Amino acid sequence: MLSISQYREAFVEYLDEKIQVREPRNLYEPMKYILSLGGKRLRPVLVLMATEIFDSDYRKALDAALAIEIFHNFSLVHDDIMDDAPIRRGKETVHERWDINTGILSGDAMLINAYQLFENYEGNIFKELAQLFTKTAIEVCEGQQYDIDFETQEDVSIEDYLKMIEYKTAVLVGASLQMGAIVAETSDECKKAVYEYGKLLGIAFQLQDDYLDAFGDPKTFGKQLGGDIIENKKTFLYLKSLEASSKSEARQLEHLYTINPAETSGKIETVKALFENSGAARYTREEIEKYTRMAFEVLDKIEIPEEKKEPLRQFGESLMERQV
Repeated sequence: MLSISQYREAFVEYLDEKIQVREPRNLYEPMKYILSLGGKRLRPVLVLMATEIFDSDYRKALDAALAIEIFHNFSLVHDDIMDDAPIRRGKETVHERWDINTGILSGDAMLINAYQLFENYEGNIFKELAQLFTKTAIEVCEGQQYDIDFETQEDVSIEDYLKMIEYKTAVLVGASLQMGAIVAETSDECKKAVYEYGKLLGIAFQLQDDYLDAFGDPKTFGKQLGGDIIENKKTFLYLKSLEASSKSEARQLEHLYTINPAETSGKIETVKALFENSGAARYTREEIEKYTRMAFEVLDKIEIPEEKKEPLRQFGESLMERQV
């Protein structure tokens, strides 16, 4: 098996080969731009890694990996439009660099392009990949709608929030691993187990993302720090802080989340202090560790040699130590 960095390099080389700018340039240049901004490439790497873990050549899974990465970036382009986000991976977002209409249309083309890549597989592999992709894509859309609904919904629970991030983020991580297992034509039991491992790790990953949005290093995080606070997003940090705060601090936090995003003077630091004082920041870190541990427990039960599991274990550990 290759190292994580070697899988990433092989994938980026394939991406650069396959994704070319053609006419009309204003449709394809934004696609090339967002896909060239880097990022962790964790989803395509997981596709390739899983393929080899289940004893097949990772190169057979390059198109599936590319489909996952294109779909993920399509969702980011549209998310950034909905969030009016100015920065993605330290660079201008697509709708800021071009315009909103171009961002919408290029995103649509990316979604179609992702589906198109599955045409390179035949028989049951094509059918399983397409079915999993369709299921996952609609779940991601459902998760995004929950996220939007929560902005105006007053009675969001922690359970609601965890369901939202499962759909919006975690299912795509699970699907990435399962796609590799599908290409490798392994057993149904292994396909289901590796999906569950990825889903649990994906929840931990999103909780970590929420935490870093508030408490990350602005030099390494790659996005606007405090963006969730500015946009009044009801993250795990916010919901846990409401639950654990005194009545007066909870009322203060609720008031701060009624402030127009444009009026942010001092808001981010005040909210972060409330997150810390309530214990929500500490509890979020504990939840990240809990879901990571649950993922590793699933991994332990997959019936493959221990040396095959080690790359996935290292990958999970590296995600929890990330600062970007």
